[in-house]
Amino acid sequence: MASATGIPQDHPQTIESREDEPLLGGPGQIVQKESDYIFYNLFTGTATVAQFGIWILTILIWSGIFNHDLILFSAHPLLNSSAVLLQVQAALILQPTSTPQQKLQGTRIHYILQSLSLAAFISAFVVIEVNKGNHARFTSPHGVMGLVTYSLIILQALGGVVQYFLPSLVLGGANRGKRFYKYHRASGYVLLLLELATISAATRTTFNLAVLAIPLWAVLVAAVVIVAGVGARVKKHKLGL
Repeated sequence: MASATGIPQDHPQTIESREDEPLLGGPGQIVQKESDYIFYNLFTGTATVAQFGIWILTILIWSGIFNHDLILFSAHPLLNSSAVLLQVQAALILQPTSTPQQKLQGTRIHYILQSLSLAAFISAFVVIEVNKGNHARFTSPHGVMGLVTYSLIILQALGGVVQYFLPSLVLGGANRGKRFYKYHRASGYVLLLLELATISAATRTTFNLAVLAIPLWAVLVAAVVIVAGVGARVKKHKLGL
């Protein structure tokens, strides 16, 4: 129905649907346009929300470290936070891709970022192992969660390499490799949650409580913002749903 000015009026059902629409938009609504550079994916839709959260988290950790004298242990949280920062970028840049060319370019950038992230995680693990020396390990929830998270990160990376680069050699063909993409994506999101939980647990360690004083509530707020921003861009069909 049109008004006297000729401008169509919104149907009541349309208005109601807009009011019922989630604040961050429907899941996976953002799609990369053919004319857009792929790096726009880092800021389109709720990517800005995720960016705000991950940078706040990174600043919290880095400021906590650099406000005190640097020691060998300092490299552990610096490397871990950098690794998570890279992982978020890797997810954001690939999520909106739709055409084969976009997916190919996105996957290549995703692979580079994740490789850098993996190197940072492994380096962080080496640092904490050297720093521990002869002291007891896995005496805190953070230590146990950290070991589980590092193990799953390596498995996730190996799975991604096998299904994309070595499907014929290991899985019996490229088509069979593609069947595992949805599991790789789903496990990646779960892994991000575990990483954020591990960082949150780190705020309850003796060193943070006595020295760094990074507040748990601030880390949790940043984590929720990251999850909201990344989660709102998840495409259900890419997860096989």
